[in-house]
Amino acid sequence: MSRIYFDNAATTQLDSEVLDAMMPYLTEKFGNPSSIYSYGRETRLAIENARRSVANLLNAHPGEIFFTSGGTESNNTAIGAAIRDLGCKHIISSPIEHHAVLHTVEHYDHDGLVTTSQVHLYSNGHVNLVDLEEQLSSRKERCLVSLMHANNEIGNLLNIEAVGELCARHNAIFHSDCVQTVGHYPIDLRKTPVHFISAAGHKFHGPKGVGVLYVNDNIKIKPFILGGSQERNMRAGTENVYGIVGFAKALEKAMAGFEKESTHIQGVKSYMIAQLRKNIPGVEFNGDQEGKCLYTVLSVSFPKSEKSEMILFSLDMNNICASGGSACSSGADVGSHVIRALNSNPNRVTVRFSFSKYNTKEEVDIVVAKLKDII
Repeated sequence: MSRIYFDNAATTQLDSEVLDAMMPYLTEKFGNPSSIYSYGRETRLAIENARRSVANLLNAHPGEIFFTSGGTESNNTAIGAAIRDLGCKHIISSPIEHHAVLHTVEHYDHDGLVTTSQVHLYSNGHVNLVDLEEQLSSRKERCLVSLMHANNEIGNLLNIEAVGELCARHNAIFHSDCVQTVGHYPIDLRKTPVHFISAAGHKFHGPKGVGVLYVNDNIKIKPFILGGSQERNMRAGTENVYGIVGFAKALEKAMAGFEKESTHIQGVKSYMIAQLRKNIPGVEFNGDQEGKCLYTVLSVSFPKSEKSEMILFSLDMNNICASGGSACSSGADVGSHVIRALNSNPNRVTVRFSFSKYNTKEEVDIVVAKLKDII
């Protein structure tokens, strides 16, 4: 049986056209972008063309786009810069942020550089904006608000405009981890009141090891890696040229195919919800699955039994890839902090299925049949 890959929120298959765009920079166009001869100028041009393309697709200025190694570096950089360069003394985040944000915030809190608090969530996982406003208005010091645009485990979407407007009203800095939404939704940074956003190429059929940090022109931050003039003196080190070219090509393809692909993927997800309800007694869904939610992510809660406790192992034995929560920490099975924050019911087992343009309803039928056998 061929493999069924339902873990696209963890990473996605590299698009063949993206690989084609990258190949020249892995082979004959190997010049160092910092070299002054034509071989180097050729790769420098490739980076700047990619930057312009990404800026154009996100409706940002090219000078606001910095290429990084991925979402984790971008998140770390934004939070560090907000404290070091922008005078933020208090950070408000949520209990369901990605660990790239939560652990960074904890680190600065532990070192005594900031105080921290978490915004309250509704039972469906959405952020309570009334509580956020109360927290912002009660603080005398400058705040950083770090809230993800879409949750990587349950898929809930944040009203990023409303949060941005609250932050503007209270002179707070706003960072949003957009790793699950860049490449999956049109994002217009000219119309979104946000200071920093993070993105990662491998979430939308681009290469791993490359991401973007958007830094709004209205704020000034200091270099985040020292030792060279790369990324306009902000991030030293020879650039990941083929990764950067791949990121730009993947984003271009994702946005060109958005309408058709998002409709297809939403169809696969909705079909799986219907089939699970029909075939698995007691099935429930985490988060706001049929409301304000990513069309790519489905967090499913099964009644706990001896069989369902081994569900991921059983799926894997049947060549089906899914995740128990976030794949970014799958080595240590400590359970999902996201599911714990929402619903600490010990009698439920959670599996996250996440979809891409390559998935089909036929695959859903196979997976649901297997789940019936397993449970």
